[in-house]
Amino acid sequence: MQGFNRTAVVTQFILVGFSGLEELQLLLFVIFLLLYLTILMANATIMTIICFSRTLHTPMYGFLFILSFSESCYTFVIIPQLLVHLLSATKTISFIACATQLFFFLGFACTNCFLIAVMGYDRYVAICHPLRYTLIVNKRLGLGLVSLSTVTGFFIALVATNLICGMHFCGPNRVNHYFCDMAPVIKLACTDTHVKELALFSLSILVIMVPFLLILISYGFIVNTILKIPSAEGKRKAFATCASHLTVVFVHYGCASIIYLRPKSKSASDKDQLVAVTYTVVTPLLNPLVYSLRNQEVKTALKRVLGMPVATKRSHKKLQS
Repeated sequence: MQGFNRTAVVTQFILVGFSGLEELQLLLFVIFLLLYLTILMANATIMTIICFSRTLHTPMYGFLFILSFSESCYTFVIIPQLLVHLLSATKTISFIACATQLFFFLGFACTNCFLIAVMGYDRYVAICHPLRYTLIVNKRLGLGLVSLSTVTGFFIALVATNLICGMHFCGPNRVNHYFCDMAPVIKLACTDTHVKELALFSLSILVIMVPFLLILISYGFIVNTILKIPSAEGKRKAFATCASHLTVVFVHYGCASIIYLRPKSKSASDKDQLVAVTYTVVTPLLNPLVYSLRNQEVKTALKRVLGMPVATKRSHKKLQS
């Protein structure tokens, strides 16, 4: 990192998140371990289904594959270390390790924000321009959008990490969190951080509000198109298609807004740790369960991958007769 301050007195931090719950450390370890294994299995299931089912080789499910992979990496950056610290008496992390964790956490988090916006655009084209969907959202555009989301996300993470690591840390080293996040680390800086905090706040607006507003605009057009559908059944199916994505959108961007759309790092508090659990554990679990496993196409593909019988429309009609 070019911005790493080599003259800093502090060479390691102490992560004090959940330290006030010493009698619950073992219980928390079991809970987070089960949640982590569930996240990995759910995302691995989604990726396996999409990979082996030809019917899911479409741009929409390609985006889901990338999101599941990114979410798995995102949790890998945080949860394994949290599990170790829950069972350890020492909860230290070196300065460089903290900077590395911060970089990859922000990189995957920013990438996920952009990917969810890309999925919103995909839903817009699929519902508002169904006849031109395959022409507009082709393989080239899909790869371009995924690459742009990833490169932009990690570039912003690099800028943010360099801004934070360029600060001078001369004494206090107790991070009031269970991982190295921006606000708790900035709070320990010994120098004036107002200018850099303003720059980080601007980056947060770029990462959170811009994609969120683009999604809202897309869904404005989507709702307008759905209301023009003559049949009630058609409207119901169209709204059902978007419901899962909207659930993820509001949970993901809502939690991120609570934490990062605040210009002052001093506003970091113990309550932030509870919100952080939502976007570091619950949201990665919510994505595959709500966004994919509730999808009928995914369920059918899962049955085929497992070799289970799949009821077709023709067989369904025979059963009715």
